[in-house]
Amino acid sequence: MEILVKVLGPIEVRDTEGRPVAVGSQRRRELLGRLVAAGGRAVPLSVLVDDLWEDPPLSAAGTVRTFIAELRRALEPDRLPRTRSHVIATVGTGYALRVPRAHIDAHRFEDALAAVRDEPSGETARALSEALSWWQGEPYADLDASSWVTAERARLAELHRQAVELRARAMLDLGRGAPLVPELEAFAAAHPWREHAWGLLAHALYQAGRQVEALASLRDARARLLEQFALESADSLDHLERDILRHAAHLTPAPGGENRLRLLTRTEATGTYTRLRSMTTVARVAAFTGGTNLALAQEQRAAAAAEAERAGDPDRTARVIAAYDVPTIWTRADDPGRSEALVATTRRTLHRLGPGAPPPLRARLLATIGLEHRGTRDRWAAEAATEAERLARDLRDPNVLVLALNARFVQSFQRPGRTGERDAIAGELIDLSARHDLPMFEILGHLIKIQVHAARGDSQAAQRHVVAAERLATLHETPLVHVLTTAFRTMCLAERSNDPAEVAYAYRTVATDLAGAGMPGVEAGIFALALLSLRMRHRRPAPTNPDLDWGPYRPWAQPLLDLAHGNLAAARHAAATLPTPPADHLYDTLWTVNAHTAILLHDASLATQAHHALTPLRGEIAGGTTAMITFGPVNDILTTLEQHLKRP
Repeated sequence: MEILVKVLGPIEVRDTEGRPVAVGSQRRRELLGRLVAAGGRAVPLSVLVDDLWEDPPLSAAGTVRTFIAELRRALEPDRLPRTRSHVIATVGTGYALRVPRAHIDAHRFEDALAAVRDEPSGETARALSEALSWWQGEPYADLDASSWVTAERARLAELHRQAVELRARAMLDLGRGAPLVPELEAFAAAHPWREHAWGLLAHALYQAGRQVEALASLRDARARLLEQFALESADSLDHLERDILRHAAHLTPAPGGENRLRLLTRTEATGTYTRLRSMTTVARVAAFTGGTNLALAQEQRAAAAAEAERAGDPDRTARVIAAYDVPTIWTRADDPGRSEALVATTRRTLHRLGPGAPPPLRARLLATIGLEHRGTRDRWAAEAATEAERLARDLRDPNVLVLALNARFVQSFQRPGRTGERDAIAGELIDLSARHDLPMFEILGHLIKIQVHAARGDSQAAQRHVVAAERLATLHETPLVHVLTTAFRTMCLAERSNDPAEVAYAYRTVATDLAGAGMPGVEAGIFALALLSLRMRHRRPAPTNPDLDWGPYRPWAQPLLDLAHGNLAAARHAAATLPTPPADHLYDTLWTVNAHTAILLHDASLATQAHHALTPLRGEIAGGTTAMITFGPVNDILTTLEQHLKRP
């Protein structure tokens, strides 16, 4: 008999036809709940005893075994005596619940929340509306507040709050904020310390046409945060207030992702070439608004290029590709497959055009290759960026040159220790863009400067560029900039704060902002790395929360996760199979993680590799290039590695 277990409310068990299954007394339900909370992992008998009794009697172990036998009979009534249980397995000295995750409401809720974090807003809103409907009250509502129950309730309650906020954000992105107002008013009042909740409420009020109330709610949020928690309001609230006052376009998007896509593709042009070039041009403009529009714009640009190539005219294909000149600040593509398809189309188009292609068009195509094929050590991509820059300088065309400089910036990560080169690129971008009214590339120059100064540990110099970038972003309605500058401020907080909980909370806010920014190449795994940096700086084990998304960085974290779980053999195996960190913004971060692993495992070979990799970065801050996370001075890491290597 298959069973369904509910713990999002009173503990309840039913069979697959919906009939209730009696599992006995409160003690037996608590034991079942404790096994549910373990998430399929085995719970030792001694732990079960300590969790079920504050002062265990001498007979506690025997009582637990009796409860297990009774639960097995209740959950598997057709099982023959003395045969193996398929629902509650004996694992060593403990027990594990072997019920599929989809059959346990709490696990199904966690999985639904994790699955939609990168999904389009429409899918997120639908899936989370359904998932939130599974809640029937406080988790484990019929159990007393023992230590494990309290901890599990708190964990699930936090996931519930995240789901409420993520669903609200998705609904707002779809332009459907008005119906959310009563729900968000209650939510913000119940959780007054969550700055993000107040921002969602104000945004919903604005979409409901209640601008005055939206601004009043933000003022109320500031007052409550200061009075009740002695907290200054988050920068995101200040940014939202400014956006409301100037009626920023991104606050009231067109309803529905599909409708937005149709708006982007619609044009009065009837010719195929004009239509495709217009699609790319409109996508370029939409990309600056971030969020869902950025993802749609990138998708539309790739689709237009592919369709143009199928039409068979390389000159027109080239012009469709070249019409999209959006600055790139990060070296990991949001959609690597889509980027590589675009690179392949661009390279084929260049080949078909031949050496007689107009130099401005050729330069733009070469810059596109350099920009899209980033985060690699492929020399041909760096050569494309260099050739694009040479052509642009010969042409004396600032519009082409800023694109080529951007390509050279992302290709500069092919080798470590080129912070000075990036500093010079940023300076030229700022100067060139200011003189020729190219605000998006002027913003890019300031963002690169923030990264450069963060890598050098000069937060005061970086802050000057934060102010400049935010001023331009507000003027030109590019909200993505504020997400990145907030991440930099959180990095500064991590450097000066002695309270890791405070910093972790700030990073969680950044992760929430990134989740709606339309930049999965930045977002994926960065929160987990930020928490790891905090743990390492405070000499604590790696974070082992199973819900933590390590994104593409799990291989480098795995040895530390194994050590945190006490599995030395697995840690050594993972360390022996570590891949080489890619040539991108996280190069020094991942080598710093490797250095930490080498020291903990006494792995001289890995320590030597880490020392060699980090040596070109002497004098810099490990992780600083991201302007988001910090692992401290590279010099300190190198010194620790040298001391480790000197030991016999």
